[in-house]
Amino acid sequence: MDEKIQMMQDVKRVDIRKVEELLQSGRLDDCRERLDAVLEEVNFRKIGSLVIRLYVCMDIYVAAHTFAEKIGVSDETFCEHFGIADDISGKLMNIDETVEFLHSLVYDCIVWRIGTAKESGKSILANAREYIDKNYMNDDLSLLVVAEAVGLSPSYLSAQFKKKYGQNLSEYIAAARIAHARELLCCTSKMIYEVAYDVGFRDYRYFSQIFKKYTGQTPRQFQNNANIEP
Repeated sequence: MDEKIQMMQDVKRVDIRKVEELLQSGRLDDCRERLDAVLEEVNFRKIGSLVIRLYVCMDIYVAAHTFAEKIGVSDETFCEHFGIADDISGKLMNIDETVEFLHSLVYDCIVWRIGTAKESGKSILANAREYIDKNYMNDDLSLLVVAEAVGLSPSYLSAQFKKKYGQNLSEYIAAARIAHARELLCCTSKMIYEVAYDVGFRDYRYFSQIFKKYTGQTPRQFQNNANIEP
């Protein structure tokens, strides 16, 4: 009984986030090693209980299925390759076969992601810009947030965004915020600190620094030159 309790505690420490990062990475060279490291954290090969083993497999299956849907792989295609969730229990009798199934699951999803990125790289980058344009007002908007939204690894998105648009994604976020700030300063009677908050800045001084960097003027100077009363 104590051993089963310990196994359940180990299972609770499965870090699915690492699996999600692996899927988004687009790296095939070390995907087996990285997945093995996740499984090793819970001593997967030593788990004798099929129920507990199923618990781990289902978490990884669901993460892979969700990821596949995000990159445009149909549910039909995914299930043709890996079966439906109810089929997983039949893959647990032999531990080596189970691990190989999980390796195939992760590997093929990465292959799909690479293929999708090559075929629709431009649209993915456009989606990233569209996501920023719609969410610029969120103060937690960042490379990590945008990468997760479009299903790419942060490093890959950053490199491709810079290559396509000639500026870092973080610079695009700042520029989008400043563009909207200019509109608000020109066309509304909002106070400057209110404008800063509305475009995603929680620090008024930092907003003023970034605004001057992009416009050559402080928000107050810009507002005065636009003949808007402070």
